[in-house]
Amino acid sequence: MGKKRVVVTGASSGIGAATVRLFRRHGWDVVGVARRTDRLAALAEETGAAVFTADLTVQADVDALRDYLAETGPVNALVNNAGGAKGLDSVETGSIDDWAWMFEINVLAVKRVTSALLPLLRASLTAPTDTDTDAGAAASADIVNITSIAGHTAYIGGGGYNAAKFAAHAMTEVLRLELNGEPIRVIEVAPGMVQTEEFGLVRFGGDVEKAQAAYANVAHPMVAEDVAATVVAAVELPAHVNVDLIVVKPVAQAAPHLVARGPLLPRG
Repeated sequence: MGKKRVVVTGASSGIGAATVRLFRRHGWDVVGVARRTDRLAALAEETGAAVFTADLTVQADVDALRDYLAETGPVNALVNNAGGAKGLDSVETGSIDDWAWMFEINVLAVKRVTSALLPLLRASLTAPTDTDTDAGAAASADIVNITSIAGHTAYIGGGGYNAAKFAAHAMTEVLRLELNGEPIRVIEVAPGMVQTEEFGLVRFGGDVEKAQAAYANVAHPMVAEDVAATVVAAVELPAHVNVDLIVVKPVAQAAPHLVARGPLLPRG
């Protein structure tokens, strides 16, 4: 087999951009997908990745992405990374528009892209041969859904984000059941606190002070590259090994609502 190709959504910043960079360093062909053409162009110039501009909440854009990928080569792996949060309001007072946006990008967009690209993932699969370097190993394709610990543990202020990420987690679990018997791995990576340039700004409507406060005095919050390393490591495991779920958090974060502030020191 030739070089493998991975599609990474939400590639214009944060975890998505870091994942594109790391796959490229590991020798993969990569197609980065996002809405912002200028950022994608810069990423392509930096990494040599191919890029495609698409709004994944628009079916026509997803169809165009599918057609582009079908014309340009195999799809061996898909990383559904695009997502986000808006607000910390209660269920009672939360904005319906914010909830709708969170479901569109965290749930429905993942469903759209997965439905569109599954036939391409299947088409990439080949039978093992005697010349395979990993003798006897089966070929596999990969779907990695990047969710959140918010999809596993509810917390006050989570509201719509909890609901959307719980749905994304459930969808991932169901997809794995549906694909049982096919050599397609379904992997969920659920990060905790990750300090990126945009997540907090989107959640707090551009309020820089609120966005930065979440990480104030936290010893070594994770960064995008930590999650990217987790994703790439899971995908590059032997083809017969599936990691169903990886919950990855900074040591300072025991739970969504329990984050140590200040130095981490032994008790005694």
